[in-house]
Amino acid sequence: MMVQRSTAAAITLAFVPILLILVSMMDSTLAMIDPATKINFADRIGNLHLFGVGVRKKGPIKVYSVGMYSDAEAKSAVSSIPKSNKAAALSALRESLKSTSQTSFLLKMNFKVGAEKMAAAIAESVSPRASNNKVAVETLKALILKGVASKGAATPGTILQFDCSDDGGVTVSVDGSLVGTAPGLRQAFCDVYLDEKCVSPAFQNSCIENCCTE
Repeated sequence: MMVQRSTAAAITLAFVPILLILVSMMDSTLAMIDPATKINFADRIGNLHLFGVGVRKKGPIKVYSVGMYSDAEAKSAVSSIPKSNKAAALSALRESLKSTSQTSFLLKMNFKVGAEKMAAAIAESVSPRASNNKVAVETLKALILKGVASKGAATPGTILQFDCSDDGGVTVSVDGSLVGTAPGLRQAFCDVYLDEKCVSPAFQNSCIENCCTE
């Protein structure tokens, strides 16, 4: 009886490393980790697929990690473009996102930022890309301020979600709570992360690495 128990225990122990490897492999297919902050992003939000992740830095400070989600059609639109052709890949990606029903950006905080400073920083990035829509930019700023101020500050772990919809609006949520929508800023908000003056080169590189071909 003791021999049988010892054998069973030995077999169980032998399988533990294999199970750990399998779990690790499953996790890697279900999530993407920003190497700069070690912040994890799920592979999907509903029907939206993760395109890439990257850090937003101010000097040496790693302020937050951003992940972008959109539909499979937009992802396939750039899948045949070589990773080496970054300009073409980003141009095609920006164009393909224009026809999606929704593109969402998740900002996961890594560093504490006050509500006013966080709202102003994002608004300042959007503003030059929406020069003809200053009222909407002020609306966006007010929404971010309201959502973040409700919890005091954008502390590490806080999640700001910006849903860019096909009606042109950008809907703001903080930690899953809906705050409101700023109209007409979809393209400008996407360009903050995808144009040639983007706020996170690491994010762009991740999208190309994850979506394009060799």
